[in-house]
Amino acid sequence: MIENEAMYKISYGLFVLTTTDGEKQNGCIVNTVSMITDNPKRIVVFVNKSNYSESLLKKTGVCNVSVLTESTPFDVFKQFGFQSGKDADKFAGKSYPKTENGLYYLPEANAVISANVVDSYDYGTHTLFVAEVTEAKKLSNEKSTTYEYYQSNIKPKPQAKAEENAKEKWVCKVCGYTHEGELPEDFICPWCKHPASDFEKVS
Repeated sequence: MIENEAMYKISYGLFVLTTTDGEKQNGCIVNTVSMITDNPKRIVVFVNKSNYSESLLKKTGVCNVSVLTESTPFDVFKQFGFQSGKDADKFAGKSYPKTENGLYYLPEANAVISANVVDSYDYGTHTLFVAEVTEAKKLSNEKSTTYEYYQSNIKPKPQAKAEENAKEKWVCKVCGYTHEGELPEDFICPWCKHPASDFEKVS
């Protein structure tokens, strides 16, 4: 038996990955970024293939990683994690700073790392990108947020509405999306792309 709650205890961080196809910029939430070599400085980034940013990063091989903090508002997670950038501009309506590579980063982050992809590996649902760091800036002394901190302190708790004769409701334990009615075994969350096994019944 595999309990998802046990997997959530691994100390993931939370980051906004920004990249481009050469014309349009996009960003998404990722939870796995690590440094693998110090000289040269290289990082690995896992990106879900369902994310539009994954295909852009494959195309141009350039990215920024903004390290999110414990004070990051939930709206940032909604903006970069709960909608696709294929048909919408996630950066519209607000001015964002850029690094030397011309990509946006989040000023609310405590650090930003720019990197160029040097290798990639296919791992089924995700692609692992190996990237060489070209620029790195510390932005603040705020604590980096972990996945566990996000679950406990940033993500709103799902509110089940008690209605007579209401359909059964299922809530995604990852992002809070609510599905009404029967939940198919092959259901995929439209917001965070997690499977039906990450949903819990609330009514």
